[in-house]
Amino acid sequence: MIDEIELDAGDRMEKSIAALRTQLSRIRTGRAHPSLLDGIMVSYYGADTPLKQVANVVAEDSRTLALSVFDKSAIQAVEKAIMQSDLGLNPMTAGTTMRIPMPALTEERRKDLIKVVRHEAEQGRVAVRNIRRDANSDIKELLKEKQISEDEARAGEENIQSLTNDFIKIIDGVLVDKEKDLMEV
Repeated sequence: MIDEIELDAGDRMEKSIAALRTQLSRIRTGRAHPSLLDGIMVSYYGADTPLKQVANVVAEDSRTLALSVFDKSAIQAVEKAIMQSDLGLNPMTAGTTMRIPMPALTEERRKDLIKVVRHEAEQGRVAVRNIRRDANSDIKELLKEKQISEDEARAGEENIQSLTNDFIKIIDGVLVDKEKDLMEV
């Protein structure tokens, strides 16, 4: 029973790390990559539609993204959605192709992005700690129902704590990598 709780906690913590990495991939560094536009929703025929479903996004070079819009009537909606996003991008349209040059990050903008990255990492740590709390309460419930001994409960809680420490180290490593990525010129 304790093994199941530990496995579930480990799986949930891995999902938290994956979610953190996804969130951090949306925070732009100086390089152009298609996942930068993943969070943008386009008003397409009255419905909010992910940009991926309206256009094909590719990195043309390290400083430029290129979009091929599938439907000519959606070009203005795509352009408007990109400009209204908080990414600070200005697309240039030529026919059904749109190019988005990536402006160089200023030192001030880099520091702001680092604050955002640190906040996201802290949210990841909180999520991992919440999973630890849930797992420990499940173990205490088993102890209360006398399905496990106190020694088994203590060992289970120590294993959960060890797991939590490992995942928080992973989050700290991801944070350091992203900060280093943001500070590169």
